Amino acid sequence: MLLPTHFPASLPSSIRRGKWSHGIQAIWILLLAAAIASVCGCATLPSGRGWGQDATAFPGWHRLWAAAKEAALEPATWGPLAGALAFQAADLDRKVAGWTSEHTPLFGSQENADRASDYLTYSAFAAYLSSGLVTPSGEDRAQWALAKAKGIAIGGAAIALTDGMTDLLKETTHRQRPDGTSERSFPSAHASAAAVNLTLASRNLDSLPLSGGTKAALRVGFFSMAMGTAWARLEAGKHFPSDVLVGAALGHFLGAFFNDAFLGLDLPSDPSIAIDPSRRGVRINLFWPF
Repeated sequence: MLLPTHFPASLPSSIRRGKWSHGIQAIWILLLAAAIASVCGCATLPSGRGWGQDATAFPGWHRLWAAAKEAALEPATWGPLAGALAFQAADLDRKVAGWTSEHTPLFGSQENADRASDYLTYSAFAAYLSSGLVTPSGEDRAQWALAKAKGIAIGGAAIALTDGMTDLLKETTHRQRPDGTSERSFPSAHASAAAVNLTLASRNLDSLPLSGGTKAALRVGFFSMAMGTAWARLEAGKHFPSDVLVGAALGHFLGAFFNDAFLGLDLPSDPSIAIDPSRRGVRINLFWPF
């Protein structure tokens, strides 16, 4: 695995020497640690199966519905959508877009922000691909390769659909960018691409033999990368806040949905009852997929 410990000279100095570069390097270091842990640890998941081994294009309607419902109810889906509506209702979209592109408080210039958004988006894809490759998928090389191909194909489908839906919305809405360069402002393709890749990467952490603290640190890093990508698009003058928020919501929903519906990892598909003792007695939880 190649680690970007030295950033290209073409990148702005605020990225090469600033907090963003340190944060991204930390993510790559943690992913390397995950790779070492997966090699030294078990070669399969706790269920005895490998990551990607049970990926399927036909998961069944129950699983599709359950995955879609869970993805829609996650805060990373409905939260940005609510935020986009709030920006529109309060008439803050243009004001915030104008202020960020004029002052560029984080990246220093619109050009720096534009380049940074590209770099962060590429890093998001690298995070997804790396996290998928280091998950346990069996000891046999042929089995490992097949499982990886199937699992990464599911992620690739989520990424491709996100790109396609983003492009369709751009062509349908014809919203002019804040800098007036085109009518492809809504939603942000950078934000949706970063969100889908980092959502898939975050889901992959559940399959890695890492401590809870390490997983939490990685997820904070992923979230920071997604937020940084969206903010960079504002400072570059390419998008309004509602553009990046809707893009983030779209990417997260599709990443979560495809991962949970098609990857074939543990998801209850039959009615089940869980009994948990409490101070006041016993609590009974019923799970019924519908």
